[in-house]
Amino acid sequence: MAKPPAFPLLDGDDPADGAEAEDGLVDERGFFAEQAGRRDNIRKAIEASGATEPPAHYHGHRERLRDKYRDHGDTALADYEILELLLFRSIPRRDTKPLAKTLIARFGNLAGVLGAPLGLLREVKGVGENVALDLKLVATVGQRMLKSELREKQVLSSWSSVINYCHAAMAHEEREQFRILFLDKRNALIADEVQGKGTVDHTPVYPREVVRRALELSATALVLVHNHPSGDPTPSRADIDMTKTIIDTAKPLGIAVHDHIIIGKDGHASLKGLRLI
Repeated sequence: MAKPPAFPLLDGDDPADGAEAEDGLVDERGFFAEQAGRRDNIRKAIEASGATEPPAHYHGHRERLRDKYRDHGDTALADYEILELLLFRSIPRRDTKPLAKTLIARFGNLAGVLGAPLGLLREVKGVGENVALDLKLVATVGQRMLKSELREKQVLSSWSSVINYCHAAMAHEEREQFRILFLDKRNALIADEVQGKGTVDHTPVYPREVVRRALELSATALVLVHNHPSGDPTPSRADIDMTKTIIDTAKPLGIAVHDHIIIGKDGHASLKGLRLI
């Protein structure tokens, strides 16, 4: 009876562990049996490495949090839980609760996190470039939504929308910004522009440039807005004097200044409401 075909010994093969060896060759039955054994060993090694371990504990937490939001809305969630939901997509393979709580502790609340500059966000351990950009994108979407509420509306009859938009856009800036809302004869918003950025407590404002830009846009009224990074919206003497100068410069050209709003982290001040203009 003819012998079955044989195969060369492989590196590491030991003929004593399988079929009989003859002249450097091994019986094919031993060869395939050994290869099957090796495959079993590889499979066991993969299983032992953790590839078949149960999902990480935070996977169930994520589903519960999503269910809670779906069933009860945002009122059922704390700020850090809302932030967790946002971070799920940016950080798919890590428990995001500790990072969410760290961000809230660092910036005070959810609005503070979303309003924080990119540089400060990246200083927080666990926040890389992509996570920081995702958070700022959410903030931008919120600002655009608030701004869209002002379009084609009479600004003076939508004053709460004006305040909400300005607060979202400026309250958490680290430097002062001077912003102008340009209005048409119906007091509808024509343009919203940041005219200058300064230091933590000062922004240079040039009344002639303010009026020149109003004329370019054919604006007939203005709402002046700037922020106080200190958080206190109380107007300074310089704020009051600068506003009066702009009013005096614009009035002869038929341009009214309806108000000057100062935005702080926790509130705002209206120079008109305070009877300062």
